[in-house]
Formats: sequence, C-alpha cells, structure tokens
Amino acid sequence: MRHKPQGLTRWLISVGLGACLSTGLSASFASAVAADSDAPLRRVNLVFTNDFESAYDPIEAFWRDDIERIGGIAHLATLVDVVRDTEDTVFLFDAGDIFTGSLARRSKGAIAFDLMQLMRYDAMAIGNHEFEYGWEVFADEKDRAPFPVLGANLKYKDSRYPYAQGWTIIERDGVRVGVIGLMGQDAATALIPSHIAGVDVLPPEQVLRALVPRLRPEVDVVVVLVHQGPTAPMQTDDEADPSVYRGNLENITLAGAVPGVDVIFAGHTDAGTESALIHPETGTLIMQTWGQGQHLGSLQLDLDAQGRIVAHHSRLIPVDALRYPAHPIVSARLAHWRSAHPDLVEPVGVTVGPVVRRYYTESPLGNLYADVARAATGSVIGLMPSGGLRRDLPAGVISREVLIDSFPFQDRLARVNLRGALLLDVLEQGFSLERGLLQVSGIEVAYDPDAPVGQRVRAVCVGDQALDPEQVYAVGTIEIIARGGDAYTQFNDADQVELLGQSFYQALEAHFATQGNIASPSTGRLHGSGSTALSCTART
Repeated sequence: MRHKPQGLTRWLISVGLGACLSTGLSASFASAVAADSDAPLRRVNLVFTNDFESAYDPIEAFWRDDIERIGGIAHLATLVDVVRDTEDTVFLFDAGDIFTGSLARRSKGAIAFDLMQLMRYDAMAIGNHEFEYGWEVFADEKDRAPFPVLGANLKYKDSRYPYAQGWTIIERDGVRVGVIGLMGQDAATALIPSHIAGVDVLPPEQVLRALVPRLRPEVDVVVVLVHQGPTAPMQTDDEADPSVYRGNLENITLAGAVPGVDVIFAGHTDAGTESALIHPETGTLIMQTWGQGQHLGSLQLDLDAQGRIVAHHSRLIPVDALRYPAHPIVSARLAHWRSAHPDLVEPVGVTVGPVVRRYYTESPLGNLYADVARAATGSVIGLMPSGGLRRDLPAGVISREVLIDSFPFQDRLARVNLRGALLLDVLEQGFSLERGLLQVSGIEVAYDPDAPVGQRVRAVCVGDQALDPEQVYAVGTIEIIARGGDAYTQFNDADQVELLGQSFYQALEAHFATQGNIASPSTGRLHGSGSTALSCTART
C-alpha cells in the first residue's frame, strides 16, 4: 500500500552517506510516524541502475569539483556491497540498456549478464539496446541470466506469446516485492528496425493496468522497471547541462494512469532525479539515474505493520572511483573477458587532442564521424545522428576498444540519393532535437532553434552552392537512419538507398589507420543563430 501526498509533486532531498545510507524523514509523513511512534517499522532498501551501456571503466569527472573519477562497474560493485553491509533487506534492480560497447559486441551481451550475476542483481527490464544484436540473439542470450529479465509488453510478432517473462515476486526478510518490466514503444524505434522486427511492443499503460490488480494483493511493494521516453542525451557531462535534460514526463504520466504502483525506476532518458518524484494523485515514487553507471539510485521505504509506506528516503549516490575501490572479483572477471580479446587493447590511431561530443549543438566528434561517412561512401554530403556518438575520444593513443566504444554499433555504411527537398525534410528532423542535433559534412546550415519544429532551417549551402530542391544529392550515412529508424522516416521516400558491404566502424578504423594524427575538426558548419549569412548566401 502507498502513501498519498498532499499538494503538488515534490522533491525530497536526502543527505549524508557516511557509514550508512540513512536520511531524515519526509516532513509530510512526520505526523503519521509521531502518532504511532511505537509501531514497528520495516525498512526496505531498493537500489538500482539504468542505461549502464557497458560503461565498465571510470572516467574523468571533469564537470564536477568534488570527484576526480566517476563510474566503473567494479567500483559500483563495491558501493553495492557497502549498501548491503550497512543496510538490511536490500534489492538491486536495473531499468534496461545493459548492452552496447566493444566487449558486449564481442560477447553478444554475455559479459553484461556475467557481471550482473556477480553483483547479484534481483531483476531487470529489457531496454532497446538489448536488441542491438537482433531479437533472435537476445531471445537466447537472456536465458543465461539467473535473475528475471522482464518485458511484460513484449510479444512475438503477430501473436499473443510472450517474448520475455513479464513480472516476478521476490521475497527477502519477509518482505515481498512484485516487479514488472516494461519497454516504451518510442524506445523501440531507437535501433535498426530489423533488429526488433520479430517483436511487438504493446502500449505499456495497457499492459500495466492488467497486471497491477493481479499482483497488488500478493505483495508489500509493487515496483515497475520501465525503459521509455525520449532518447538520452549522448553527452558525457549531461548531469551538469540543464539544456539537454530530457525529463520524466512519460514516467509521471504512467504513474498517474495506473494506481497501485509504489515505485517506478526508469531508464532511457537518463534524466536523473536527485531525489524521488512523487505523483500528486497516486503517490507513486519515481526515480532515474544519469546512466552509464555513474550513480547508484537509492530509495529506502519504511513500512508499517500493515505494509503501508509511512516514509521514504531517496538519493543518487555518485560512484566515486577513489572512494570505492574496485571490487576484486568483478575486476578479475572483467579482466578475464578482456584477455579473451587481446586485439581490443591494440592502438588504432592517435588524436592530437580530445575529440568531444555534444547532443544539442555541433560537435567535433560529430563532424569527424560525418566526414568519415561522407568520404567512405564517396558522397557529396555526410550525415551522422548524435545518438550514435557514445564516447568522447581522449587525447593520445586510441585503442581499438576506445574507438569501438565511441561508435559501438554494427551499422553498415549507406549511400542514399536524396532530392534537395527531401534532404531539407531530413535536416528539419535533425534540428527538431528529438534525437539530438544531426551532425553534417559537406554542407553548411543556418537554423533557428527557437522556431517551430519543421520550420527551423533557414539556409543550406552544399559546397559553395545553394541547396537545389530538385537536384539529387548523394548522401553518406549509417544504416539506422538510412532505413528510416531513429525517427528519420523521411529516408523511406529516398530515390535510392544502397547499403554497402563495409560497416561504419570498419571505415572509421581505416580512417584512423591511414590519416596519422587525428585533429579535432573545427566547428562552424551549423549556425544556430537563425542568420542566413552563409558562404553561398542561400535561403530555403
């Protein structure tokens, strides 16, 4: 059973880690506790991750002044052990997207389940990246997990047969927790369409409405693990950049639509909640981390003798890699997987400085990868979606593992013939920011980010010529958008789409091998002021 808070949704800010992870009571429940101070309370500790995406190593926390290095799965494992050692009745969950990255690609995701087994996860939801290697592969691979891998709204195509287990009940120390896993329909578009072609994704609300009444009488707490909403900003310092915050609107809406849910742990948007959101009508508590294993979400529930939540305490705990030393067993297993693929540590190139990505603006990494797509396909124009850029490149020697992690997908190169008018539609989609800003090569674009969606592009130069709506242009890009995925449905109307035998990553590694020292490309291709003063003085 749940509390029902008064007033609007509030943030409840927890403080202090120390030897234990306890915090003060929410003011809204203080009177309830005081009225029955002798009643025994049971504390339930729910901790969770989301969108880990194979970010197995700590990185420099350049956007923070309190932490030098953040993240790393072995350091996260130590933090989880700290919680288990200092608190009772701990449950560990994940809200999806455990795949992506060089080691996941080599093992078809087996490494992720292996490491999660060592960390003793209790359950996870299926995210869109779990289909990175195809729905048939994941149908088999998920069975290696010793914990439930949940997708209640996933069915085999055109059938009523479940693709995955939908829900589970976990009992620990006399506390029964019902867990339901869901994936959003929009999340299913954020991958190559053929990779999920054998699976239907039903509306999450519809499925949840049917399951909660069935589960509610049997458990003390109902937890929903859901992977939905806008795609996450592919930007290393997203927690410090409010401009790319994607929000939790879909999760708040789901919480209000289906009574009976105590907790929603969400993924996909990487929209961190420093403390739990409370739905003003249903009382559902909603949390999400910033992703990439940089924080452990923590939600403590105090239950009275009748199983009612009388207080809660919540926070995101940074995985400070210096404070929490690497877990020896998890570190050893990670080293074992790396030893099976010694070529990943081989150098493939050198950068003369950091090459970084941004999600809502032009970025050096985006320019570099759009240049590669253009050159490798022999096209006039290169396009690269920001969602494909998964890691900044550091200065110095770049290993194969680092380069793969920067673009960890299997997309083939694509050469597409687009008429100028359709290219303009593609650019409008790219500047809608729905999936981040489209990165370009061979063109210069002036756009107004404050104009209505679909009316933002002001001028386009192709080389030194204005864009001609009737001319057909050769465009080099990657498979996902060439096939109409990632919300780029405009490509479905292209004059011709040719998928090449070479993958984008193969072209990327070849570029690094032949170009010597790679410099960070200068910006200046995209002009977001709305000005039309481009080199060709073109206006759309």
